[in-house]
Amino acid sequence: MKSTSRRTFLRGVGGAALALPWLESIATAASAKTVARRMVHFYVPIGVVRRGFFPGEADQIIPKGNLGNVMKSLGKQDPLFSVKTLGELTPTMQPLNGFKDRINLITGMDRTFQQGTDVHAQCASCYLSSARPYTIKGTAWPLDRTLDHLVADHVGTKTPFASLEFSCNSHRDNKESIYFDNISWYGTGHLAPSIRDPRKMYHRLFSTREIERYRDITDLVLEDANSLKKDLGYTDRQKFDEYFDSIRTIETQMDRLEKMKAELAKVAFDEPPEAYLPRGEYIRLMGDLMVVALQTGLTNVSTFMVGPERWDTPYRFEGLFDEPRSHHQMSHNQTKMIDDLLKVDRFHMEQYVYLLQKMDAVEESDGTSLLDNTLFTYGSGLGDGSTHQYNDLPIIVAGGGDRVRSGQHINMPEGTPLANLWLTQARMMGLPMERFADSTGTIDQLSAG
Repeated sequence: MKSTSRRTFLRGVGGAALALPWLESIATAASAKTVARRMVHFYVPIGVVRRGFFPGEADQIIPKGNLGNVMKSLGKQDPLFSVKTLGELTPTMQPLNGFKDRINLITGMDRTFQQGTDVHAQCASCYLSSARPYTIKGTAWPLDRTLDHLVADHVGTKTPFASLEFSCNSHRDNKESIYFDNISWYGTGHLAPSIRDPRKMYHRLFSTREIERYRDITDLVLEDANSLKKDLGYTDRQKFDEYFDSIRTIETQMDRLEKMKAELAKVAFDEPPEAYLPRGEYIRLMGDLMVVALQTGLTNVSTFMVGPERWDTPYRFEGLFDEPRSHHQMSHNQTKMIDDLLKVDRFHMEQYVYLLQKMDAVEESDGTSLLDNTLFTYGSGLGDGSTHQYNDLPIIVAGGGDRVRSGQHINMPEGTPLANLWLTQARMMGLPMERFADSTGTIDQLSAG
């Protein structure tokens, strides 16, 4: 074990495996010098309420209680191109206050809609592709190999998984096609299917074969782990214990969700019982799995859909509403449900911040954090879920360490292609790419170098 690499696997009987985080006591000199670059895309469906997310649009709201008054006081956004220090955060963005100097709000990013397919399906499936309309032959979709796989071709050649695709869609009713529930594609017509079930993802990450259903994989490697622990220094023993505690926590959460499913399955719901699982717990569990996969070097590239586009089956948003609600249906009744929609937008932002906090707490071999070494982008394929507009998309870029100049509001000129951001990120990840999709250039204000 003395000469092991940063991505060490502990195996137990039955073919189970756990990947370890970086531990100073067993790291090689080479691994201590090299920290992997990662890229993650956190996708929010159905856009946002613009007046709660974008600076300067709050004055369009008729004041209604304290929230309306706060939103009205934020003032107008300068419509001209500008780069300035990120100012007071809007109500939807306020959960990001603790990371204000480590994020960039990017406004003015647009996409072009290709006539002939559904607005919601195209905004999701083509989000990371952004192909020029009518340039992809033999398909109604402007969909090409997506950014995550192009980057994975470059940085995922030595990881067990070139990329991982997560979806927090617990529905089983299959109301929509694959285009509504996937943002990752190997190429036109070739889906990189996302995994929705936390237990399936857990087995994919930590088991070399199916053992028995719901078996506690961690127990299979405890003997090896305890043997290794004897050779670790004090700091690494603490880190080792914290890591195993996080795995245990994930298992406990999954067991709790399985029990909930079993109980809910006995009740005669009109919708599938999985749709009623608490959203926050479900999203955070999937997020925990993603962070562990990045932390242990199982992958360097991931996509994370917080939910599917348009699907009308309601979710139980714990702490927000007394009964399950449909995000899509609310978005088409924005005038009457503005307060509820603002709650959902802030709820999604809170899940994003939860993952920022988790990643920032993971120490890398050079003393930086996992977040420092990850381009972590929050975004949606719609600028507004009510109007279905493809312009001025809500985009936040966090992390990136010394590659990124942070704490800014970058307001791009009208008509700037979203592909400009994807090209910028591809180059930050080390790809010598001249152009991506319909890009016209890069966002130089984002790069520190």
